[in-house]
Order: sequence, then structure tokens, then C-alpha cells
Amino acid sequence: QVQLVESGGGSVQAGESLRLSCTASGWSYSMKCMGWFRQAPGKERETVAGIDMLGTTKYANSMKGRVTISKDDDKHTVDLQMDSLKPEETGVYYCAAQGTIRGHCYGVTLDRSKYKHWGQGSRVTVTA
Repeated sequence: QVQLVESGGGSVQAGESLRLSCTASGWSYSMKCMGWFRQAPGKERETVAGIDMLGTTKYANSMKGRVTISKDDDKHTVDLQMDSLKPEETGVYYCAAQGTIRGHCYGVTLDRSKYKHWGQGSRVTVTA
């Protein structure tokens, strides 16, 4: 029922910006908490940013100040704006939604175990 589709990935040079978008469908979006994650080649998937149903945000320390997560409830989209990208931030970027209990999600968190629904990912390559 829950469908998440990422878009906006591509290749950029170090120092440039990129904006990713995630479109959600098939569920009650207004009650969900969302996150963006990155899986670099040969590494474990890690959290980049999270946002809860009230718009409260949390970011990985490595990208704080260079990344912004936002959502548009009318369009059922969650965006990730990344600035001053670094080569080590190359990877496949995934959006994900937390599970809910009686319509409530856990809340803003970088803990990936709280996220139950995942998109297929969008590839981002940052070249030096």
C-alpha cells in the first residue's frame, strides 16, 4: 500500500548542490514521519535527515548546515536539499517512512530501525 519514489539524483562536482524529491502514495501521509538515508558503496546505510509530522527536523552532524529536509503535505512530497556536496557523500539515497501505531509515528529520529517503508533509491555521484 505504501509507495515511495525518489527522484532528482545524478552526477555533480564537489561543492555543487542537488535536490532530491520523494513522492509518497497509498497511505495517510499527514501522520507519517519521514527520513532520507544514504548508502555509500561497500558501507552500511546511514541516516542523513529526518522530519516528523509537525515539521521538526534532525540532521546527521556531518551534513548539518549543508542539508535541509522539507515536506509538502499537499503534494505528498519530501525533499532533501544538499549543498556543498563532498565526494564521500556519493551513494544511493533512499527516502523512508516510519511505521505507525493508531495513526501515530515515532517522531523525528535518525534511528533507521524506526523506518519501515522504503523507496528504491536514487543514485548520487559527487566527483572531485
